[in-house]
Amino acid sequence: MNKISIIVESVLAAAVVALFILFFTVTPGAKKPANADVQAQGDLLPIAIINTDSILKHYTLAVESSEKLMSRYEESTVKLDTKAKALQKEAETFQRDVLDFQRKVEANAFLSRERAESEQARLQKKEQQLMAKQQDLESLRQKLSADFMDEQNALTQQLQDSVQAYLREFNADGHYHLVLNDAVLMNKVAGYDITDEVIEGLNARYAK
Repeated sequence: MNKISIIVESVLAAAVVALFILFFTVTPGAKKPANADVQAQGDLLPIAIINTDSILKHYTLAVESSEKLMSRYEESTVKLDTKAKALQKEAETFQRDVLDFQRKVEANAFLSRERAESEQARLQKKEQQLMAKQQDLESLRQKLSADFMDEQNALTQQLQDSVQAYLREFNADGHYHLVLNDAVLMNKVAGYDITDEVIEGLNARYAK
């Protein structure tokens, strides 16, 4: 479960890492932010910092997206595993039948040549069936993988669109010129982090 969770969270995180490097241009007529000009040491620049990990852990849409992807991953894994085990069992039975056939041929145990040829034909047909099932299993694996990727991309895009839309709404007055994901920063600076405020706003907006 932890491995699956890591895979899913990594997928979402990778999509969100670049998301928060957003530039906001002050539109004509927009009020000039109070901290736009640094006049004294300690004044804040018109930038903000958001923690991506916190967004993924506490934004309801991100949590639900992660759960959906985990559920999808688990369902696909179980389905493939069930079919693979059934095919493996058939293959083992086939191998025993082949060995049994070879022993009978060597011992001249068949009552007639026709009986031996009939058993050989049956085994050849069974081998072809197993090969076809193996191909079907591989096709199913590729289809499930493609379906998972499509759902993953759709959920990731939904998450990106949602956060971007909210940040633009949040910063409609042009207060911040730049919003950064703290993953791109070497050091965190107090006073710039707006993560909690953004998460609260995102969840309130999503609840509606």
